[in-house]
Amino acid sequence: MFSQSDKPLIMGILNVTPDSFSDGGNFLSVNAALRQAQLMVAQGADIIDIGGESTRPGSSPINPQEQIRRVVPVIEEIRLRMGSNVRISIDTTRSEVARAALMAGANMINDVSAGQDDRALLSVAAHFEVPVVLMHKQGDPKTMQMNPYYDDVVQEVIQTLEERIEEALRAGIPRHRIFLDPGIGFGKRKQDNFDLLAHLDAIVALGFPVLLGTSRKQFMGALCHVNAPSELVTATAVTTALGVMAGVRVFRVHDVKENRQAADVAWAIKQSR
Repeated sequence: MFSQSDKPLIMGILNVTPDSFSDGGNFLSVNAALRQAQLMVAQGADIIDIGGESTRPGSSPINPQEQIRRVVPVIEEIRLRMGSNVRISIDTTRSEVARAALMAGANMINDVSAGQDDRALLSVAAHFEVPVVLMHKQGDPKTMQMNPYYDDVVQEVIQTLEERIEEALRAGIPRHRIFLDPGIGFGKRKQDNFDLLAHLDAIVALGFPVLLGTSRKQFMGALCHVNAPSELVTATAVTTALGVMAGVRVFRVHDVKENRQAADVAWAIKQSR
């Protein structure tokens, strides 16, 4: 997707769900979703990540047919109106949804379960020859924030990601199409998230492009003394800048303009070293 000399990529979040933690219900219609995609690309998004199921803490799973109903018309409309140059990622853990989305025009899979919820998803990624993001999580969205525990969160996340990499390779996905995500906020205590952010270089050292998703997440809210996710734009941009310096390659965000600026400034500084 890119070389190490390319600047980091911004992945704009497009949730076509009624219940996502920050923007649920905002983009349920195809027209509203299209306008948001157009805005994010105009602001500097390189990838649009479309999801039809909320994975916020406490959420319940959505059946694949309903996910397909939500996401496929949006993908088709973006492809029709915005052309083939827009990169579209499908955010799902289900192979049926991934297949339908890829057939509609998506060209990347973002799986928060790293193939553990539906092993066939990795085979779909291999068949369609598309990149796949493998994310670490402990537990499932409904229960993952109920007393998560690690002895050494960085090493335990690395160990799990290495296991998922091997599974993806066995499914036929080549190394250059595998991305890793440490899963900030997914079955992590507040300090676990900060420990992972402090040691992103250890994830990067595994040799795969790393995606970071901190956008508007609650662990920063307590530190910043705010409750509304929309008040965490600046905090998110700080993690983006730090992530660039650590070698992270993709940033999944709600607020494209601010994070594009943060990534570009940090990248310029890093290139000047």
